[in-house]
Amino acid sequence: MSLGPIMVDLAGTELTPEDRDLLRHPAVGGVILFARNYVSRDQLTALTAAIHDLREPRLLIGVDQEGGRVQRFRDGFTRLPPAGRFGALYAQDPRRAIAACTAVAWLMAAELLVAGVDFSFAPVLDLDRGLCRAIGDRGFGGAVEPVSALAGAWAAGVRQAGMAAVGKHFPGHGGVAADSHTELPLDERELADLLAADLVPFRRLIGHGLEAVMPAHVVYPRVAPEPAGFSPFWLKEVLRSRLGFAGVIFSDDLNMAAADAGGGYAQRAQAAARAGCDMLLICNNRPAALEIVQAFRSQTDPTAQLRLLRMHGRGRLARERLHEEARWHEGVQQVARLEDLETLDLELTLADPTQPVNHR
Repeated sequence: MSLGPIMVDLAGTELTPEDRDLLRHPAVGGVILFARNYVSRDQLTALTAAIHDLREPRLLIGVDQEGGRVQRFRDGFTRLPPAGRFGALYAQDPRRAIAACTAVAWLMAAELLVAGVDFSFAPVLDLDRGLCRAIGDRGFGGAVEPVSALAGAWAAGVRQAGMAAVGKHFPGHGGVAADSHTELPLDERELADLLAADLVPFRRLIGHGLEAVMPAHVVYPRVAPEPAGFSPFWLKEVLRSRLGFAGVIFSDDLNMAAADAGGGYAQRAQAAARAGCDMLLICNNRPAALEIVQAFRSQTDPTAQLRLLRMHGRGRLARERLHEEARWHEGVQQVARLEDLETLDLELTLADPTQPVNHR
């Protein structure tokens, strides 16, 4: 059985009979996990093993483990800093920031891999222009060079651990105030403006072998009428042809409010697939997932199959030896140093009553 083009979620911490039936469906190719699916590392390892035992090739398992406010697994895992913390360090010492970012990315990836998770949907490549609260410190910063350098360091770190990187949200979510989880954002910039700025980190990482990309549920009306994740122009013309991207394209969640622009659930899934998405995410809506899976029952794409197979985690360390690894200790130390940096910044801010406090 091949990997299907649909990635679904689970309600609980172990597989139900309904889950098993769904995950065996030929249209399903992966599972995305959330905080509700996690109790402990032992429980998570048992859950991922049960998922992997269902199929051959085994289903892909992904999670949002960016760090900061977007980290699904916390207790039992290292608490990771937000990407913006690396950007703050880069402004002081670029070489230290690159080293810290690489080490923490390796740490994140190694901790997930030993638990049976194949990849995290990271890094965020959006330029933080101070407009979009949905991005904010999830991004490395607002300038092209630091974001490109730090995102490249993150991708290198996870790759060294045996994990693929997923750059998001193509072609850039930082130029709008609206949150695509709750409404459809419109970015009025021209293609030339995006190519000169927001698309640069994507171009740089693609040039270094970026394995996967997730497009934004954002409309750029001066470029194309559809949200990027439903746009053949953005995905086939710009991403594949102009930027030369050869990896996996994951849709963003088709249950998000901004995805309503694609029509009903099966309709929007078909639109995203026609636009060029290799794998379609449908989260927090099991009836919609069942509808989409049935709509894709007989659809296969051999090229997409080959891309998806490259997303499996590789070279996992033995779990009982992870904490003996020098690189694990290095990563933990870098996290602690970044926490000290934030504490120092906060103390300096509080010492100056003319400066606003940055509530993180």
